[in-house]
Amino acid sequence: MAEPQPVADGYVYASLDQLMLLEHRVRGLSFLSRQPLSSVLSGSHAARLRGRGLSFDELRQYNPGDDLRHLDWRASLRYGKPFVRSYTEERDRPTLLLVDQRMSMYFGSKRSFKSVIAAELCALGAWMALQAGDRVGGLVFGDRHIEYIRPLRSRARVEALCAAIVRHNHALHATRSDDDSPGQLDRVLRQCLGVAGHDSLVVIISDFAGVTEQTLQLLRQLSAHNDVLALQVFDPIALKLPDKGRVTVTQGELQVELEVGRRQVHRPLGEFLSGRLKDVATLLRRSQVPLMMFSSGRDSLEQLRGELGRLAR
Repeated sequence: MAEPQPVADGYVYASLDQLMLLEHRVRGLSFLSRQPLSSVLSGSHAARLRGRGLSFDELRQYNPGDDLRHLDWRASLRYGKPFVRSYTEERDRPTLLLVDQRMSMYFGSKRSFKSVIAAELCALGAWMALQAGDRVGGLVFGDRHIEYIRPLRSRARVEALCAAIVRHNHALHATRSDDDSPGQLDRVLRQCLGVAGHDSLVVIISDFAGVTEQTLQLLRQLSAHNDVLALQVFDPIALKLPDKGRVTVTQGELQVELEVGRRQVHRPLGEFLSGRLKDVATLLRRSQVPLMMFSSGRDSLEQLRGELGRLAR
């Protein structure tokens, strides 16, 4: 019997048309700021984004007011007068968006599924990068497959990225058995290390299920030469379980319905879910990667404006 086709309603399944229309809603938004970005959950953790890289322009004589840090001591000694190296900002740079469409993202207790919020955040980030004049590409990954979209500065490339997200998103369905491949997040980060090079902006959009100590090392390697942002998508139920009712928990083939009003269920389940958020925040604090938090129960653009507002302040 054929499986029913997903209905792209923008809540359970992402809609390509809606992702493309987000182009007109990101004007004035930017991931870059001179101010530190502090994590919602990680206390005093802060990090600065490098912005675009600098390219060497010319070697010239020192003029009053030039930055002394750019003095070229070798040339100055050779010619007996001060020389400085001047630089120009690169006109564009690659922005790589890593968007998670694994089965762990196929969940939502309020408003939207995590997988849909991740799709919207990726589209918003892509349009922001294109409007800043940067090249846009990314890695879209499910439980077993990773699709790479090479960065280019074109609207067609943003559409190709959004189309890849929708393909992976529509492959998710409740009857699918849990085919999680352990270490998939780490594999995505390794592949990103191979294609990012230097001075890229890497935006990781995920619930960060399955993080390991290896994830920490990979994030450190990636952020050594690139700007890295982590956008963690979570469901509101992870912060506050309902006082009563039933919650269905599944790992694919096995499905269990829990009565959350019972104390012996409510407390351990709540601690487990909130503990996962704290574990990710702790790991990202150790990696020095800034963390932004996004609830699947609220509008993605509204939350992004709020997080970027914190960045500007």
